[in-house]
Amino acid sequence: MRYLTKSRFKLALECPAKLFYTGNKEYPDKKKEDDFLAALAEGGFQVGELAKLYYPGGVEIISDNHDESVLETTGLLANDSVVIFEAAFRHKNLFIRADIIVKNGNNIDLIEVKSKSFEGDDIGKMLGAGGGLMSAWRPYLYDVAFQKHVIMSAFPGFRVKAHLMLADKDTKATVDGLNQKFIICRDKENKVYVVTHGETTLDALGGKILRKINVDQIADGIISDSYGEIEPGKDFATVVKKYADNYENDQIINTPVGAQCSKCEFDCSFEDEQKGLKSGYRSCWRRQLNWTDDQFRDPHIFEIWNFRRKQNLIEEKVYHLKDVTKNHIGDFKLSKDGKMSTNERQWLQIEMTRENSREPHLDHDGMRHEMAKWNYPLHFIDFETNRVAVPFYRNRRPYEGIAFQFSHHTVDTNGLVKHAGEFINVEPGFFPNFEFIRALKKELEKDNGTIFRYADHENSFLVEIWRQLGEETDASVPDRRALMDFIKTITHSGADATEKWIGERDMVDMLKLVKYYFYHIGMKGSNSIKVVLPAVLETSTFVKEKYSQPVYGVQGGIESRNFKNHVWYKPDDGGKVINPYKLLGTVFNDMTPDEIKDFTVDDTIASGGAAMTAYARMQFSLMGDEERKLAKEALLRNCELDTMAMVMIYEYWKDRVNS
Repeated sequence: MRYLTKSRFKLALECPAKLFYTGNKEYPDKKKEDDFLAALAEGGFQVGELAKLYYPGGVEIISDNHDESVLETTGLLANDSVVIFEAAFRHKNLFIRADIIVKNGNNIDLIEVKSKSFEGDDIGKMLGAGGGLMSAWRPYLYDVAFQKHVIMSAFPGFRVKAHLMLADKDTKATVDGLNQKFIICRDKENKVYVVTHGETTLDALGGKILRKINVDQIADGIISDSYGEIEPGKDFATVVKKYADNYENDQIINTPVGAQCSKCEFDCSFEDEQKGLKSGYRSCWRRQLNWTDDQFRDPHIFEIWNFRRKQNLIEEKVYHLKDVTKNHIGDFKLSKDGKMSTNERQWLQIEMTRENSREPHLDHDGMRHEMAKWNYPLHFIDFETNRVAVPFYRNRRPYEGIAFQFSHHTVDTNGLVKHAGEFINVEPGFFPNFEFIRALKKELEKDNGTIFRYADHENSFLVEIWRQLGEETDASVPDRRALMDFIKTITHSGADATEKWIGERDMVDMLKLVKYYFYHIGMKGSNSIKVVLPAVLETSTFVKEKYSQPVYGVQGGIESRNFKNHVWYKPDDGGKVINPYKLLGTVFNDMTPDEIKDFTVDDTIASGGAAMTAYARMQFSLMGDEERKLAKEALLRNCELDTMAMVMIYEYWKDRVNS
């Protein structure tokens, strides 16, 4: 029998049509592995296991068989008091496994464990100004409400109270190595499980960093439709039954195509379709709009950068860039100082796409004006950082920032490029932030050259380290005041900061320069450095000629710490540039499965969150010396490419402005 579970219910809330595609091998799910990597990087699996350890004596339902797990759960509920992990409840074609059930008499505390953070005591922050649910909290609250609905339907004699257990950002870990007690593994069927390592008594775990929050009133409101109906004119129970019946009968719920389709994970390439796979995204559009393959290949409104009126256009039956007018974009607001406004840049993208213009747009005057402000030598920096729900170190909060690596390139007045420095510390159990900032200070304090970052990440992290230093004492960190003063010289304070500053060497954000002055048709709706770099390599004669030769990491060429005789510009068989990030390979590409042991996720270091994941793995003492060495080398290469990518983008701009 096919059951509607809590994960499938959450999927249906995003789009009911997804119920037909989920679990169907013909329709690949792009999000599945991304979700796994995100949970691995942030510590979601560890949170679930830690929560269980807070309830010693709890009984876990191990069986994967629905009938067996329900029967075992029912037997345990016959006890007057019991704690059950992964308790199984079934009502008709609804089935859930609850993370934690605490039963006393006829009262059941339903506890859904999430790695999401919470601070303060006011659960009203889960509600918006108008009394509705905040979008960030909606999936979690509907999840626990659905579970309550199933339990009450299966056992109407019980009184069920719904709770969320969340990472408490108001607390600090009181022991070292808390995260390292939980090792992530995968079995032969690729199923994830957690193995605890070392002592895991309540004393060994230290002070609790997870907090149980009563959300029962909100859950009741969801079930009674007090926060609005899921579907107009249908109550909660009716919609749940509809989802469950359609899923059980393997029938698709025809859902109007809309802006939500832009994020559909059930998609694949045309080439994959020819190999027998199917795209759920294209299936919906073909079924409802009778689209041909050519209509899918025609540039779509979903490609427009930072565009928030997609649904309006779809309702007007405007689907392709060729049909978009200026009026569709909205009121054009000119930015100050000649910088492109959002609307101007969106319209530029549309026009260049229509004309299939491979000639990039670069505002020479605007870029020349920016460059006149810069002091040589130029410094390009990139950080690799980590945030996990379960801290690695004593006195650190859930999701507190860890800065473990940076790369640093320089360009002097003569155009000489150099990989000037780097820092990495992945030593298990060592909090690296203060060593990190000391090393960065040593790199940047030698001159007054302009410093570049890409996006706001580096500024935000430095401000966070500034706060961390402020919580220390002179005895614990003797040079903390000098480090804090240095941070203030190269950053600006956040919008919510009580102390305001703008440093005299406040870093220049290259991402903003891209948004204001540069666009290439190959970037489509993205400004990621991993998209901008290949666009530059494709269009810049100067950069292409320079880096099609092995000038990087050679004596008399460009100094590098992690590459030798390297060529950055490499075309494929069709003459199209290969994205340099795809040349980096995987984190563990040189290792056999036996060497990797429990660390079996095959992800590229360049993918989102992969550096975070690699760092998290390297905190475990069980990791062998060889795999640690290879992972460290992969991290160093990736971070060096990030700053070298910034250099190549700068070189292209400089060459164009000068010419």
